[in-house]
Amino acid sequence: MEYAVQMKNISKSFGSINANSNVNIDIYKGEILALLGENGSGKTTLMNILSGIYYPDSGQIFVSGKEVSISSPKEAFNHHIGMIHQHFKLVDVFSAVENTVLGIEDEKFDLKAATKRIEDICGRYGFEVNPQQKVYDMSVSQKQTLEIVKALYRGADVLILDEPTAVLTPQETQRLFNVIRSMKADGKSIVIITHKLNEVMEISDRVAVLRKGHYIGEVETKDTDPQKLTDMMVGRAVSLNIRRTDPVNPVKRLEVNNLSVRNSEGVQVLKNISFTAYGGEILGIAGISGCGQKELLESIAGLQKAESGSSIKYYAPDGSVNEMIGLKPAEIMDMGVHLSFVPEDRLGMGLVGSMGMSDNMMLKSYRNSPGPFTDRSPSKKLAETVKEELEVMTPSINTPVRKLSGGNVQKVLVGREISAVPTVLMTAYAVRGLDINTSYTIYNLLAEQKEQGVAVIYVGEDLDVLIELCDRIIVLCGGELNDVVDARTVSKEEIGYKMTYLTGRGSDPREDKQ
Repeated sequence: MEYAVQMKNISKSFGSINANSNVNIDIYKGEILALLGENGSGKTTLMNILSGIYYPDSGQIFVSGKEVSISSPKEAFNHHIGMIHQHFKLVDVFSAVENTVLGIEDEKFDLKAATKRIEDICGRYGFEVNPQQKVYDMSVSQKQTLEIVKALYRGADVLILDEPTAVLTPQETQRLFNVIRSMKADGKSIVIITHKLNEVMEISDRVAVLRKGHYIGEVETKDTDPQKLTDMMVGRAVSLNIRRTDPVNPVKRLEVNNLSVRNSEGVQVLKNISFTAYGGEILGIAGISGCGQKELLESIAGLQKAESGSSIKYYAPDGSVNEMIGLKPAEIMDMGVHLSFVPEDRLGMGLVGSMGMSDNMMLKSYRNSPGPFTDRSPSKKLAETVKEELEVMTPSINTPVRKLSGGNVQKVLVGREISAVPTVLMTAYAVRGLDINTSYTIYNLLAEQKEQGVAVIYVGEDLDVLIELCDRIIVLCGGELNDVVDARTVSKEEIGYKMTYLTGRGSDPREDKQ
């Protein structure tokens, strides 16, 4: 096969952390390469070097057999290399066509001609993009599609997709895969960074594996399986089973009635949500990104104001029933309600980036100190425990968490929340960006919480995991509760439909196709 890109002996360090050490990766023309590795293994760093965001400390890059120097994303595009990041680089108030031409210095600002080119690209590869649509009116899937169109518009022949299906429904994922296959058939080279091994097996031709900054090896996808790939990533045998026991004597812990919430712009994001969570079960929440999952958990935790008529009751172990609407987060904690919340934003309200693991652990416990002085010993011990059990890659528990990779930041946050010994544990995207080994560790930690009688509410993006981990699943659609399903009998395709279609409104799109 003909080389599109060769990366030879690439090394990159950040202080004392060696992100890449003499890594060699080949990318062929007309192939789909999956790049795998645990959190902190150097995958994104390596691709950031190829896309011009970082410059390597040493090593060589060859494009179509010619050695090149790439010191900026612009230079990467000059060599026909583009990267689509997890966090989109779009201007919300601009249209699709305006975002596409933004930053192209030598191009005349001819939106009519640009629109025609976008339509040609969409027709060629099967994209669905309205060039005049504003970004703020787009779904996550549409924004991602626009990012890919932007890269192709700039002439990219090598496309790097970082966690491309993280927030897509199964149907959206299949549409993306169809587009990727079309690009491959046209001779494009696609590199996918992902932790979803079932998708690796479905879409890739070849898999390259990194471990702790080192290149471990590559394998043809047809010659491997998820277990073998996991063993390559971790360096030892890893169990890929989630322990799910049947609920034993479930006890009502949380009752939500007619919960409605408006955001800061006055837009209603939750409408008349009602459900019950029981101790000794895991209640999943499924929905496309932005359909109210975050606001739901924040309302329960006292971080969002609910509309009049809403009610959230906590049923304490001592038999008392407490209304939580209107209480501040600190008041909710003081009344004995242990609601551990893992937010979407790792370094927002979850952690303080300038503080180390030890001090971040103390954020949940300092108020319990008997006097004006805080004993740091318990938080240091907890930080060491989380570092060891979740394999957090950090030079020290005192290293600012903003210097850690995204996945390792998430490990710190999840480890702290689970250690709070709650009676109701809410987790939002607890494994987003985590490698498969750590993800399964988290799943089984949540299962342990359930077996100890905790009411676990789990918001997740991977429908396969929701079905395997949870007992019941709430399906949200447009801020409304569309259904509550039995995780043991439902299919992910059924959940996917319910995430995007409100039952009883018009005809079911599945029936229309019959």
